[in-house]
Amino acid sequence: MAIARDGTGMGTTARALWSQIHPVFMTPPLAASLFGAILAGTVAPLLAAVHVVAMFAAVYTAHVKDGYVDFYVRGEDDEHPLTERGCQLALGLSTATVALCCIALAMLVNAVAVALVAPTWVIAYHHAPQLDTNPVTATSGYPLGIALSLLGGYYVQATTISPVALAFAVVFLVLLSGIKVIDDTQDYAYDRSIEKRTVAVAVGPDRAYDVAYGLMAVALVAVIGLAIGQLFPVTALLAALAFAAVAVIARRAGPELATMLLIRGSYVFLAVLVAAVQFEPLAGFV
Repeated sequence: MAIARDGTGMGTTARALWSQIHPVFMTPPLAASLFGAILAGTVAPLLAAVHVVAMFAAVYTAHVKDGYVDFYVRGEDDEHPLTERGCQLALGLSTATVALCCIALAMLVNAVAVALVAPTWVIAYHHAPQLDTNPVTATSGYPLGIALSLLGGYYVQATTISPVALAFAVVFLVLLSGIKVIDDTQDYAYDRSIEKRTVAVAVGPDRAYDVAYGLMAVALVAVIGLAIGQLFPVTALLAALAFAAVAVIARRAGPELATMLLIRGSYVFLAVLVAAVQFEPLAGFV
């Protein structure tokens, strides 16, 4: 059974499977899982590792399914490294990995941990061609997966969901939804031609920018408010300022460059929040 479209052999097959790992979009869910574990205070390495692997497999599912739909179903892409059978195999392996992680979490933690992991696979598998045809689900699918990753990473360590963990998850959901709106404007012309209703298609690119930066502003104002209210450490204000600086620069760029800047800005945002929690523990507020 051929897995790679451009040849056979272990090396070619491995490269084809590896091609579905997109670090720019793979990193935030994995980092969110670890951030959730850090928020919980004491980190059990085995539990953290199982949850991270589950999130990796879920995001990999999304990448493979999106590539399959865009190339084999919609004809949107000009090239794809995997054959149809290769896509099916990759989806089977990633799905089995999520399932095994769920079984492990059920045994090591409880059913709630599984309930926080399973939806990430559902979102990943159904993003294309179901969820990405509606402005709300097309925008919120990836950010919701990251929010669940953070909550799941926290829960497997603490076996509870605290107000601060939930607040962080909501902030990431709103902030990353704004970034996703910008990302979708890159494909405005094509999406419109196939009646794929992203926010840009629904309201137009200019208004989509307003929606996107409005969402990001809401998230940053929320961080400020939560820091003032002492639910977040006061040093979390630095994260809001750092991302705001990136957003100001990105506002003047085109969709592709803006997306690149904002995604990397979200890395900085997360890194500063991790440092804030590490140096100003939340034990008194959790």
